[in-house]
Amino acid sequence: MAAQGILIFGATGDLAQRMLFPSLYFLDEDGLLPDGLKIVGCSRGKLGDEKFAQQIEKAVRARAPSISDEAWRRFRNRLSHVAVDATVPETFSELRERVGEASELIFYLSTSPSHYGAICSHLKNVGLANATSRVVVEKPIGRDLASCRAINDALAHAFSEDRIFRIDHYLGKEAVQNLIALRFANTLFEPLWNKVSIAQIQITVAETVGVEDRWSYYDEYGAIRDMVQNHLLQLLCLVAMEPPANLDPDSVRNEKVKVLRSLKPIVGRDVERKTVRGQYRDGVSEGRSVPGYSEESGGQASKTETFVALCAHVDNWRWAGVPFYLRTGKRLPQRSSEIVIQFRDVPHSIFAGADLLANRLTIRLQPEEEISLLLMNKTPSLEQELKPLALNLSLSNAFKRPRRRIAYERLLLEALNNKPTLFVRRDEAEAAWVWIDAIMAGWDRQGTSLTPYAAGSWGPAGAFALTERNGHSWYE
Repeated sequence: MAAQGILIFGATGDLAQRMLFPSLYFLDEDGLLPDGLKIVGCSRGKLGDEKFAQQIEKAVRARAPSISDEAWRRFRNRLSHVAVDATVPETFSELRERVGEASELIFYLSTSPSHYGAICSHLKNVGLANATSRVVVEKPIGRDLASCRAINDALAHAFSEDRIFRIDHYLGKEAVQNLIALRFANTLFEPLWNKVSIAQIQITVAETVGVEDRWSYYDEYGAIRDMVQNHLLQLLCLVAMEPPANLDPDSVRNEKVKVLRSLKPIVGRDVERKTVRGQYRDGVSEGRSVPGYSEESGGQASKTETFVALCAHVDNWRWAGVPFYLRTGKRLPQRSSEIVIQFRDVPHSIFAGADLLANRLTIRLQPEEEISLLLMNKTPSLEQELKPLALNLSLSNAFKRPRRRIAYERLLLEALNNKPTLFVRRDEAEAAWVWIDAIMAGWDRQGTSLTPYAAGSWGPAGAFALTERNGHSWYE
């Protein structure tokens, strides 16, 4: 059953204003929100409905190419605001009075994870967390396995597991969804999707920006907790998982958990050989001088990494021996998220003197969504000359769309319709932390230092040695 109301905690925060409310507006504009759905913003300030609606209109107009008066009026009539403070239980009684007897409520916690437990407890105490309501929570779910379990226990106190939606916005991206279709809706790739045909896999999420005004948050988590534990491992799971029996929520998530549990722990000497951590210093990014990480904090020294590269292995029959290179960082030369599937060389070349390149499948998530397959092709000439040629599937060119959807639109719609396939299950989140915790414990035991890298570069030199040990190179 579709939800009758969505209550967004942290409604005046950055995520809610930039992503959540614009996404809900676009869904409403397309006629995809349930009739009668109420959208309640919850935050500490006593804004009132009118001032709150003005804030939301400003946020929507910042993202929308245009807004029709009719669509905005319809959306505006859904909006209201209630002053709620997670530290003041009495404000939840007031929330209960405003909501009334509505059922099928969704509580979206766009707050610090430190407030998740208190909010869920207060919702349960006033009778809002019931058998028909559900909760959506943002990453990070903790900063290690112990804190992840503590948060999950707090959520479970108020909501059953099937009513908890842990969001990872990468799973809402069109190109990520297309990865599932690419693998399991075509006969071309799946027979080759294994160690026999694939030499290596690279997953890169690169950002040109620094931490800027998020320094205090980022310094608590760092790149491995903020990006690797969720986004990169989710992409790895979709690449490496076995074909699910169907697209039912548990079928897909069961296969992802199997991948996470098959990840070979990086411990002992492998910590030095298979991990790299760095922190950006001042340099030139996007044509301008930018400060280093410590300078953005006002000169405060920090041991938090802004760059991580890992060489992971999935220890099962399909992937034994195939390296999965994971890389993410801030202040890198370009903004990009992509998965590169590098196939093996042909076993024997019949083309004397020709420099053959192995086939390579590249799945780009941003800034553009496209899929490219590199093939060797004979040039149109009288010579027997071969050149690599890319077959491109650009989603923006193949499918004419008035705009590119925000990833949160898909995820919000799935939550509204009670479809949890694209959300992270408890055992999945905790299995990811088991693997990450082992790496961080190895860093602590061995005193793995941070390697500085210049802003605008591709990270520390050790990241290149990581792949070169196996005769590979990063694709850039």
